[in-house]
Amino acid sequence: MEAFNTLSGITVPLDKINVDTDQIIPKQFLKKIERTGFGVHLFHDWRYIDDEGTKSNSEFILNHPRYQGSQILLTGENFGCGSSREHAPWALQDYGFKCIISSSFADIFFNNCRKNGILAVELQAEEVQALFDEVEANEGCLLTVDLPQQTVSTPEGKKFSFKVDSFAKNCLLEGLDDIGWTLQFEDKIQDYEQQARSQKPWLFLDL
Repeated sequence: MEAFNTLSGITVPLDKINVDTDQIIPKQFLKKIERTGFGVHLFHDWRYIDDEGTKSNSEFILNHPRYQGSQILLTGENFGCGSSREHAPWALQDYGFKCIISSSFADIFFNNCRKNGILAVELQAEEVQALFDEVEANEGCLLTVDLPQQTVSTPEGKKFSFKVDSFAKNCLLEGLDDIGWTLQFEDKIQDYEQQARSQKPWLFLDL
């Protein structure tokens, strides 16, 4: 997993609330077990005007030329609600997003973001609105998200602080998913298994 430290990037303002995981990545595209290749289907029903995804909807914000190459998604409250599909952060990451800023997230989606290297930043509603105002008024506006300092800052000098769980922060800074974090203790795990094998050999009988 790629580590997250400080990011300055173009921000796309998706001014919608209650965006659920079926809107992020519709169920008909959940046919792969690998994590890549979902970005093309991100927000499929909004990005395209045909079911095949060959005709872009020019009115949808992600298709506007000024927001191409965005790495930060700014959006409304309760983002990621609905089903617990991990494909939602997979699709966002595969598209190119490394950070999502909102006033609130669905819990499972929030945790799935951390496990996949996406920083989900929760700010106050009025702070999110201030970011919307600045991003929409200034083409090419680059927000800067500083995970070590836990701040979001703007070209006009606004700076907002956010909270982050210490475990999640460490995992993101070190680029560790749950498996990577566990493997830090591989020696201790092997020592425990060897000890358990000698103390309770019947648990390890070959069938």
